[in-house]
Amino acid sequence: MTFKNLILSAASVVASVALASISFAQDLPDLGGKKIVVVTENAYPPLQFIDPKSGDQIGWEYDAMNEIGKRLNAAIEYQNTSWDAMIQAVSDGQYDIGMTGISIKEDRKEKVDFSDAYMTSQMFMLVRSEEDRFADSKSFAAVEDALVGAQPGTTPFYVAVYDVLDGDEANPRIKLFETFGATILALRSGDVDMVLTDGVAGQGYVDASGGALKLFDEALGTDDFGFIFPRGSENVAPINAAIAAMKADGTIDALNKKWFLDYKLGQ
Repeated sequence: MTFKNLILSAASVVASVALASISFAQDLPDLGGKKIVVVTENAYPPLQFIDPKSGDQIGWEYDAMNEIGKRLNAAIEYQNTSWDAMIQAVSDGQYDIGMTGISIKEDRKEKVDFSDAYMTSQMFMLVRSEEDRFADSKSFAAVEDALVGAQPGTTPFYVAVYDVLDGDEANPRIKLFETFGATILALRSGDVDMVLTDGVAGQGYVDASGGALKLFDEALGTDDFGFIFPRGSENVAPINAAIAAMKADGTIDALNKKWFLDYKLGQ
């Protein structure tokens, strides 16, 4: 079953529920209008990205965080930074929360605290639509001149190293880029031959590509996504309470339907 089919199955039970109609009363902490500064990359559709039509910052994570702020009576302020600077910046206390589809990893917990998981995702191979030299990770590894684009230190990078290639983090078949968007541009231009991405972002790029890109069905591992905080942050507990309430009352399911099924990037 593909990632999109999993989302379709999960979302079918709430297909008739409009996001705006969810107004269950919740026994949640009241933060008294506290300002919470959230940093993101705006390069991971449909989780967070710049609307190509309006120029606004939109996406699943923005909707979720705005809803969390509303439920907790917190004033959410957004800032932007690159992925490679985000975890350290949050660890240093420059921002209160980081969000950009961040996989919950034990080594990252040495620098930051994580919220409870708000989403589970799987890695898939994103390629040009005409690609016929390989059709899965094993056949990709066998094509010695096939290159993969990735950001250093990300889940796709480590999946490429250890699940697709030979475990050598310096393997020359891995081309490094500063942003996820740059890996997509390199894929479309032919500078790399494959990008690993979760099904959420991958399907968004496929939908926006006009037939230029496709996803293979093979899933390469599963990751939980969470928000990150400076170690010891007092915001973790109320954010977790809000996430639990949103799961319980159907808000998370409604967000999944809105952004993974109904929204079409670039349309």
